[in-house]
Amino acid sequence: MDYKEKYRQWLDFADAQTKAELTAVQDEKELEDRFYKDLAFGTGGLRGIMGAGSNRMNKYTVGKATLGLAQYLKSKNNGDISVAVAYDTRNNSQFFAKTAAGVFASQGIRVYLYEMVVPVPVLSFMTHYLSCTAGVMITASHNPKEYNGYKVYDSKGCQFCTEDAKNAISYIDAITDYSKIPFTEESGLITYIGEKELSAFLAEVKKQSLYEEKSDLKIVYTPLHGTGNIPVRRMLEGMDVTVVKEQELPDGNFSTVRSPNPEEKDALTIAIEKAREIGADLVLGTDPDCDRVGIAVRDGEDYRLFTGNQTGALLVKFVLTMKKAQLNPKSTLIKTIVTSDLGANIGRRFGLQVEETLTGFKYIGDKINKYEQTGEREFVIGYEESYGYLVGTHARDKDAVVSSMLICQMAAWCKNQGKTLVDGLNEIYDEYGYYLDFLDSFVLKGKDGAEKIQSLMTYFRNTGKDLFDGIDNIVDFSTGIRDLPKENVLKYIWKDGSWMAVRPSGTEPKIKVYYSVVDSDRANAQTRLDAIRNKIREIIEK
Repeated sequence: MDYKEKYRQWLDFADAQTKAELTAVQDEKELEDRFYKDLAFGTGGLRGIMGAGSNRMNKYTVGKATLGLAQYLKSKNNGDISVAVAYDTRNNSQFFAKTAAGVFASQGIRVYLYEMVVPVPVLSFMTHYLSCTAGVMITASHNPKEYNGYKVYDSKGCQFCTEDAKNAISYIDAITDYSKIPFTEESGLITYIGEKELSAFLAEVKKQSLYEEKSDLKIVYTPLHGTGNIPVRRMLEGMDVTVVKEQELPDGNFSTVRSPNPEEKDALTIAIEKAREIGADLVLGTDPDCDRVGIAVRDGEDYRLFTGNQTGALLVKFVLTMKKAQLNPKSTLIKTIVTSDLGANIGRRFGLQVEETLTGFKYIGDKINKYEQTGEREFVIGYEESYGYLVGTHARDKDAVVSSMLICQMAAWCKNQGKTLVDGLNEIYDEYGYYLDFLDSFVLKGKDGAEKIQSLMTYFRNTGKDLFDGIDNIVDFSTGIRDLPKENVLKYIWKDGSWMAVRPSGTEPKIKVYYSVVDSDRANAQTRLDAIRNKIREIIEK
């Protein structure tokens, strides 16, 4: 049916509040955007703007996803089935979590529901720790306040990958009558969990500690109104940590930032101001669901923001230096295809094997699952350029709790040697060459935007090596590369090892362009990057 038919259908079954919201919509384009499609699973599961409509996050779309997931779990599992459910500090997250718990319970599935907000890695850990069949986390990660989402995890705490997601979607898509979704508020099958389980997670994180020597390192930390406040601070006990009071408590409107995304420069503005005031060495910021962490490092009188690639390279060197005696031929580093090669090259120097996955930390988690099954490799560290890192196998998703602990220990280790993380990064560049990495995201909303993204990907494919001089190879991941699932990603590789990748976002209405320029001269690298970016901008914005 077209979007108008869907709209009329919703007016037939929806509750009074939903009907009132829909009838108040006067703009035809907005109405089309709310109904021209159903929310679909991407690299981060179900994610969308909150509001009424089939293309929005609301009680009904959460209920549909949960009912379909419940039916899928029952189709592949005999006996008792249980699901862990958690949520972050976003508006409606607790409501959506309780909605999901009620639908699961209506299907005879036992639910372990957190009674407080917790980070994504806690849910990942808890799914395995409680021997659950699956897990659900209500979060939209670092997206703007208008968004929320629904991440699904397997029994090991890894986000659903290709096969599971495909099968679950088939059950979800089969549900077309929203009026038949069984919403249940209370059930004896719902058990509330909390502090005991969080403490078990933190005990596992603590096992990854690598450096606890005394240091006069001064840290400013901001949880950006999210779930990191309690767990991160508990992992940094004994260190000199100042928390940004304005951003300490949960706030689903994220009222002190434009966007609660540590990838964006202005997210750490208030924290950097506090750092200047007290003369801190390191600024640390975690996103709302505490799976990503961004840092700024004191550099003279100013503070330098680090990219995810830079922090990742530093963490690789620190972790491998500290674990050198434990490394063996099975030791492995995992990175995504759009992550800089710098950290991988450091890993190879230490003798590690390196594996690449598609974008999305679920693929790194899936590799860890396979290593555990086969014993062929041992996971040491995994990371992606978008500020997500994992050390240890307590979780199968990126973990800003363990990352924050290790980043602070790494900074203390450097300071005790009379160095900063800026010095440490420069030492890496001196040894491995200079890597200049950058990401451009172009927002293209609605149906028209989705169509333009599709046409842009077609254009980039058809243009091939004529796009830029010196391109040596083009990797089209939609054709199936190595053992990776097919994905709509193009990667252009220059003869000197520089590269550019283009992909539609799996969680937002964006097309993303990643750049990695390798050059012995920093000024040359910047000039080359600017030229490439200018040409891409002309193509996308015309």
